[in-house]
Amino acid sequence: MLLRATEHIPPEVDADFFPFVRRAFETVAMAKVSTSGKEAQKLGYMRSADRITINRDHLLYDTKMTVLDLAKENYRPAIPKKVRVLGEKGFALLQMGLFYMKEGDTSVPMTKHVSKKLAYVFSGGNLPDGTEVTEQYLLDLEREAFLSLCGEPKTEERIQHMLKTGKPLRN
Repeated sequence: MLLRATEHIPPEVDADFFPFVRRAFETVAMAKVSTSGKEAQKLGYMRSADRITINRDHLLYDTKMTVLDLAKENYRPAIPKKVRVLGEKGFALLQMGLFYMKEGDTSVPMTKHVSKKLAYVFSGGNLPDGTEVTEQYLLDLEREAFLSLCGEPKTEERIQHMLKTGKPLRN
């Protein structure tokens, strides 16, 4: 989602991309979910060009047809691009935003902890602002944050509660 938020800003343009990252961060930190493909596009989870299959029974078929079309066109993955990150200053700004957030119940200690990890990933970690990194670097940051959260007892409590009740636990 972070990559989609900034992908339309060419690297040679010196633009303030914090508003794009902040919007994506708030969407994820507040666990906003979509109820439709169109809403997923509006939230930034899908691109406007992404196909939407309304009938679940057609999902596998539509996916197969898309893959076959790509194969006919000799599809090749895009060349990996570098992404500019907000760095330490952006991390501080996102944390400040967490402090002032009214929605998303960031007053709960574990929610605050998870949101700080998200802010770290979205800002690109401990780097100077404007540093260009690879997509793989961001994926590695995300994986590191995810795995560290998986090892925490409060995460396990949240998972067990969700599986038992179908509702999130605010611990």
